[in-house]
Amino acid sequence: MSNIESTSGDAHKTVMGARATDSARVMKFTKELSGQTLRLETLRELAWSGVPPYLRPTIWRLLLGYAPPNSDRREGVLTRKRLEYLDCVAQYYDIPDTERSDDEITMLRQIAVDCPRTVPDVTFFQQLEVQKSLERILYTWAIRHPASGYVQGINDLVTPFIIVFLSEHMQGNMENWSILDLSTQKISDVEADCYWCLSKLLDGMQDHYTFAQPGIQRLVFKLKELVRRIDEPVSRHMDEQGLDFLQFAFRWFNCLLIREIPFHLVARLWDTYLAEGDALPEFLVYIFASFLLTWSDKLQKLDFQEMVMFLQHLPTQNWSHQELEMVLSRAYMWHTMFNSSPSHLAS
Repeated sequence: MSNIESTSGDAHKTVMGARATDSARVMKFTKELSGQTLRLETLRELAWSGVPPYLRPTIWRLLLGYAPPNSDRREGVLTRKRLEYLDCVAQYYDIPDTERSDDEITMLRQIAVDCPRTVPDVTFFQQLEVQKSLERILYTWAIRHPASGYVQGINDLVTPFIIVFLSEHMQGNMENWSILDLSTQKISDVEADCYWCLSKLLDGMQDHYTFAQPGIQRLVFKLKELVRRIDEPVSRHMDEQGLDFLQFAFRWFNCLLIREIPFHLVARLWDTYLAEGDALPEFLVYIFASFLLTWSDKLQKLDFQEMVMFLQHLPTQNWSHQELEMVLSRAYMWHTMFNSSPSHLAS
């Protein structure tokens, strides 16, 4: 290394360091994936800190238990599940309204209204064919899950899956993708993967979307308790101003923060979500506490009305991976500190 390079400051070293760990991490992922049967626990540990984008589709299918850990069986299972999805679409979606109940017609109309409103600031989702895919996935899921049916917010949860599974077939920037470049077969495969992965994700939080959404109510209560324990001044200020956590945090749990951060950061956040597996609902409480307390000082200077406005339009539009990593590492630290003594979080 020349003198010029060696004196070019810490920033350079940091970037180099990150690159080195990146290549080392990629090797660990590749090694883990190369075996005949992979160890899910190892994969979870690796994925928690982020998955290289080109490996994401494979890793996400594995983390959600959609693709089996045994590599010999993987191809066959995916083929079968994709055909099963096609059958469901033919049976439930591709039928005339005369064959649907009134409730089903109402539900389909609601989904059709929500699809164009999904991630409105990402032009890719404004393509009519993308919205049709979203509609098919959501309606099929809702019919197959009558306990909850369709609930607004579930439409947001499909979007990371759509982008990640399409990335296997598309090149370049997502903003320039056109779904029309893909064959019907490929679109159907992507939809199927989204459908099954959404199903697996929501299996772990069934009471989040049933009547009155009790699972979310419970987690919002836990969030309030955790914030009180970590940051008493901000907790007291919110109390004094009469701000109810449900007023802002309900949407966070309902849409898993998709509406609160720039869309280009969502897949990275979801690496951690999916790595958490069954423990995700409890860990969301820590992530959201960390997210909220990013603005602890600011919140203490606002009155009720200002807080409501601020929390509905958080200034995250210029966030990079750095801010997100900070939120996640704080959440991890607090989880390590407080989760061993969870009595304060009993509902």
